[in-house]
Amino acid sequence: PPLADVERAVRLALDEDLGAAGDLTGALIDESVVAIVDVVSRDDGVLAGESCATVAFGFVDPTLAVEFHRHDGDRVSRGDVLATVSGPMRSIVAAERTALNFLCHLSGIATATRVLVDAVHAVDEHVAVLDTRKTTPGLRALEKAAVRAGGGTNHRSSLSDAVLLKDNHLGVLAITQAVREATRRYPSTRVQVECDDEDQVDEAVTAGATAVLLDNMAPDRVAACVARIRAARPDVFVEASGSITVATAPAFAAAGVDAVSSGALTHSVRVLDVGLDLHEG
Repeated sequence: PPLADVERAVRLALDEDLGAAGDLTGALIDESVVAIVDVVSRDDGVLAGESCATVAFGFVDPTLAVEFHRHDGDRVSRGDVLATVSGPMRSIVAAERTALNFLCHLSGIATATRVLVDAVHAVDEHVAVLDTRKTTPGLRALEKAAVRAGGGTNHRSSLSDAVLLKDNHLGVLAITQAVREATRRYPSTRVQVECDDEDQVDEAVTAGATAVLLDNMAPDRVAACVARIRAARPDVFVEASGSITVATAPAFAAAGVDAVSSGALTHSVRVLDVGLDLHEG
């Protein structure tokens, strides 16, 4: 992720964790005590958040030496030493929780993404796995970077990236008129329509939409919609969303879509357990 986004997020997290008086417990450690600690994975997964952890330690104390042995996107196993940190023990424990929080959360996203990508690519390696805007407020750039680390592809990063006419838009806008107006205003921007049924699919394709989102349809119905879209306009990008899980993703990939998307990649994943151990030897 961009360094500015990393630094902003880490600074807020450190301010939240250290509070006005700083680390009261860490202050009990004599400032002359130095140590070496290992950042260790407690589970199998995919690493993400290296830059956040590095910045967290550096913000607390620039004299801390941080060396990552594994990097974003690497598969890791239980017991793997991901990084080594050395320097004043006071500083290490002050930065520990913030650094680990980012590593655990972002590695959880990367791990979940990799699992879903593997399930999809077992059927068709050309089908992309997309994220959504269902991200933690303020952490979108970091979470989307974690999706990339897991082999996924970023969808819109903000509302200014593309036009996506969803159900609430279509409650007050007609598909044909909205697509044509969007194309006129933003000629070089993707115009996508979320469709709940075949009539909406036909109207979106006829109106000139460059992408169609098939929402909450069963795989067989998705396959039928893909066939009618390809017959009319083979250039239209087709995405499936809703109920995309590791179990269901292969069926959607087999339906012929260009991509599947899942908000769960960023809004409800389990963290990857990562801990900090005093170095032995």
